Amino acid sequence: MKIVLGMTGASGAAFAARLLDVLDQQGHEVHLVVSDAAGLVLREELGIQVDVRRLEPGPFIQQCRTALDRWGKDGAAPRSPAGGTTGGTTRVYSLSDFMAPIASGSFLTDGMVVCPCSGGTLSAIVHGMGSNLIHRAADVHLKERRPIVVIPRETPLSVIQLDNMRRLAEAGAIVMPAMPGWYHGVRHVMDLVDFIVARILDQLGIEHDLVERWGSAKESP
Repeated sequence: MKIVLGMTGASGAAFAARLLDVLDQQGHEVHLVVSDAAGLVLREELGIQVDVRRLEPGPFIQQCRTALDRWGKDGAAPRSPAGGTTGGTTRVYSLSDFMAPIASGSFLTDGMVVCPCSGGTLSAIVHGMGSNLIHRAADVHLKERRPIVVIPRETPLSVIQLDNMRRLAEAGAIVMPAMPGWYHGVRHVMDLVDFIVARILDQLGIEHDLVERWGSAKESP
């Protein structure tokens, strides 16, 4: 599948890092845009030092995997094979690159994810600002009636933010605040990260085995 991923400056960089990791492992084509603020959050939350204006996809994906390893299940990191990417293609665009293919509705994609989505980005999408490539790509997906999943990560929420979420849902987006469930046998931080990433993949129609689904867990003897 061909997926657009926009990372913005909200807390929750791990969700985006894990999503990118899984999409790459499965061999999907990812069109990635990372905002300046997202770069700061990646550094603060995951210890990933990157220049978002000179981002190289292969090394960046491996940095994401390495950063997530410390939250791996049972101290292991079975998610990410050694040696970098595993069949996916990730293309990176500058936040100001309005000549990028994802700025046009004529460039066909299977969906877009804004993860994590800051309050400012949420507002800009709702009001059709189009002031950077993430905003523009989101506008394209709304007008073309393509799947777009938005992952706000903020608490508490103001009336303005709640109203923006309502308006975005009415416009056709899937608004999925990063609220992980606890019913799937949570033991590690990655269990909570995977819960949100699994729900994102579900909305895109991408198969996965990140978490056990409700009712599928085996009963204890």
